[in-house]
Amino acid sequence: MKKLAPGMAGPRTSVYINGRLVGEHESGSTLVAELKSRRRQGSLSPQVNFYFNRKTDDLFINTDSGRARRPYIVVENGQSRLTAVLLEQLKRNEITWNGLVKLGVIEYLDAEEEEGAYVALREENLAPDHTHLEIDPVSIFGVTVSVLPYPEYNSSPRITMACAMAKQSLGTYSVNFNTRNDSRAHIMYYPQQPLAQTHPYKLLGFAERAAGQNFIVAITSSYGYNIGDAVVMNKNAIDRGLGRSVFYKSHESEERRYPGGQKDTFEIPLPTTSGYREEKAYRFLGEDGMISPECEIEQKDALVGKTSPPRFLEEITVFGVIEEKKRESSLVLKSGEGGVVDSVMLTDSLAGTKLVKVRVRSTKVPEVGDKFASRHGQKGVIGLLRPQEDMPFTADGIVPDLIINPHAIPSRMTVGHLLEMLGSKAACFSGKLVDATPFSGDSEEDIRKIMREHGLEEFGEETLYDGITGQAIKSKIFIGVIYYQKLHHLVSNKVHVRSRGPVQLLTHQPTEGRSREGGLRFGEMERDCLIGYGASMLLKERLLDESDKTTLLVCDKCGSIGYHDFVKNRDNCPLCVESKLEQVEMSYAFKLLLDEIESLGIFPRLIMRDKA
Repeated sequence: MKKLAPGMAGPRTSVYINGRLVGEHESGSTLVAELKSRRRQGSLSPQVNFYFNRKTDDLFINTDSGRARRPYIVVENGQSRLTAVLLEQLKRNEITWNGLVKLGVIEYLDAEEEEGAYVALREENLAPDHTHLEIDPVSIFGVTVSVLPYPEYNSSPRITMACAMAKQSLGTYSVNFNTRNDSRAHIMYYPQQPLAQTHPYKLLGFAERAAGQNFIVAITSSYGYNIGDAVVMNKNAIDRGLGRSVFYKSHESEERRYPGGQKDTFEIPLPTTSGYREEKAYRFLGEDGMISPECEIEQKDALVGKTSPPRFLEEITVFGVIEEKKRESSLVLKSGEGGVVDSVMLTDSLAGTKLVKVRVRSTKVPEVGDKFASRHGQKGVIGLLRPQEDMPFTADGIVPDLIINPHAIPSRMTVGHLLEMLGSKAACFSGKLVDATPFSGDSEEDIRKIMREHGLEEFGEETLYDGITGQAIKSKIFIGVIYYQKLHHLVSNKVHVRSRGPVQLLTHQPTEGRSREGGLRFGEMERDCLIGYGASMLLKERLLDESDKTTLLVCDKCGSIGYHDFVKNRDNCPLCVESKLEQVEMSYAFKLLLDEIESLGIFPRLIMRDKA
């Protein structure tokens, strides 16, 4: 209970504006009703929101920026303010959205004012105590979810995954992609709009920026090649352009200026240049040191020839002559990359130096390991590209483009996936797009009715014939059409392998990562597997011979690490005068550990004994 001030008749409502206490009022409910009435009449800004907390007797007025606000239709006495007359005027464009806001038919509520609102989902559900009406139930979703078909039939984690993967899909991200120099860009060759669309999909104009293709999909196992989340794809369909995309990657180089007045130069480096590469690397460069468009290039090829001044101003040669030797610093394609030079752009940087950008393109044809996903969070990689003649086919000769495993559906509860397959199949025969808008789209019964009208099996199941044996498959198989997206996780941009290569300076172990020509980490758990199998020699090979094997001299008397004196040509122990040193194989990481222990002032000793 609020304490009463001397001379006051009863508890008063505290009024806050943007969280600051500005005063008090006798009746908070009367004040908030008056304020809302004035806002709807237009005498107060529609940007202001009011919330009266009856429990604490506080009135909050919010006008600050950055609030999340949503539009609702105002309801009075159980009747929507958006009348049939206003709807007709809207259709004839006689009134605008802003006009409805000014009339007090539509009002925006923020998160706080929503607490005191009682919202009806549909007009037929209106009751006298309702304060607002949803414009459309789909408006509870954001942009990404609202373009997904039938999300109300899927489990929520799958919808979250579908949203994440929609952002990874390849399509037409920009119409002027061929004049841009984005660092990485993917463009799909033949994007299509889906056959199952939602109202927001159309309103947002996503059909003009499609990021996927309609696949004929059968849900069945396929000789084990689509085990788990793998998929089997029709090789002939891929040869016809299904899922094909182009990958653009931009590389840039600049003629930098240095403090001593020196600068880099774009040119073909001379063989005398320090760090000169083999002649083959510069074969495509012109006189200006730049590559020409449409050259087919491989890894280690130079895109722009560049020389830099030496790190130290003067270098005295063998004959005592002071010579300025240039360093090789060309822009070179990394290992594992390749393609065709698409464009070369020469411009000036902000610092006024010469800047060149080279865009390389490569065609990405779907291959084993590439990732595809439907709009229901059903992702998978290609497990096999099967020739069309070996794929199953229907009585009409329809061959699926993709086969997914039946086990991917029940546990994930993606019923929307099945509904989209059935709906898009019906759309193929009716010639009309299916409405897959959440809560208000075409129902299963509507789709089955279309299927029956066209003489099809209403549940979309058909008898398929094995392409290898030619025999009819005993059980009927669900086959339909569904929108699939190719994701930018392409195996050709991820695959890397090495037999030998660079090692780290500190640990002498192989480098990590594809860009550094690194190896794959053979970790603790992999090591445990080899120990469990008793494969000791393989363990030694992986963790020692193929990693950071080194041979050191160890004193058999005191156990310290010795060294070889090349002047006197003898092995020396740093502690003992007369001792015998033996060569011991060990990991360089272990030698590093010994050095670090010594740096702490601790003397580690290696006690040796014969192998026998």
